Amino acid sequence: MIFDKHNVEGETRVNVCGVTFGGSELIIIAGPCTVESRGQMLETALAVKEAGAKFLRGGAFKPRASPYSFQGLCSEGLAILAEAREKTGLPVVTEVLDTAQVAEVAAVADMLQVGSRNMHNTALLKAVGASGKAVLIKRGMSATLQEHLLAAEYVLNAGAREVVLCERGIRTFENALRFTLDLSAVPLLKERTWLPVLVDPSHATGRAALVPAMARAAVACGADGLMMEVHAHPDQALCDGEQSLSPEMFNKAIIELRAVAKAVGRIV
Repeated sequence: MIFDKHNVEGETRVNVCGVTFGGSELIIIAGPCTVESRGQMLETALAVKEAGAKFLRGGAFKPRASPYSFQGLCSEGLAILAEAREKTGLPVVTEVLDTAQVAEVAAVADMLQVGSRNMHNTALLKAVGASGKAVLIKRGMSATLQEHLLAAEYVLNAGAREVVLCERGIRTFENALRFTLDLSAVPLLKERTWLPVLVDPSHATGRAALVPAMARAAVACGADGLMMEVHAHPDQALCDGEQSLSPEMFNKAIIELRAVAKAVGRIV
């Protein structure tokens, strides 16, 4: 299989717009769950850039469990993301939900995200793999590691070479948190594949107060970077405000991460 670590020598570094995943530097992807307005996105983007983020996240098209929840600004959201990239210089990663959206999203995004709910959508995996863009694949909330790797195999087999995996928590019997963050997945994935591995502690815990601690733990166990939700005003967020860090919390978390990174031979 393409993802088999025995098929390549050493680790593979994925370069997207000058940002290298898998090297000595831990890559921080940060931004709001969803693009809600131009002001919200630009304020947040400037804040995460100042704190040290190297990539900007934000959902233009947002899958929600309830059809009555905010679904994102769609095409307008993409335009706002493009402006945020222009003003900050940060490359953009955003989720694509359907094969019909791939071309539109790829025209703006530097990296296409396949979310947890779509990790098993083989048609979408093939489409993003053939798009010519880098791809971030989040682990399905009920997916095994083998299934996560096979999702990557679909993307790689379709032609993509810049592929990054992301552990974001799985469903277990425990209901104290939104999901259970499976940090053992990080060294296991790095043992089995040459692809860089990120961790999303925001979706995994569902609680902003727990995100910094789990981010530090992710760095300690070998993650190549983090994907963190940051909102300029979390209490006003239309989506996932309870798990979003404020700019002040994010800046403090990055400072604390640097000590852990240094201890494991990495930098932030």
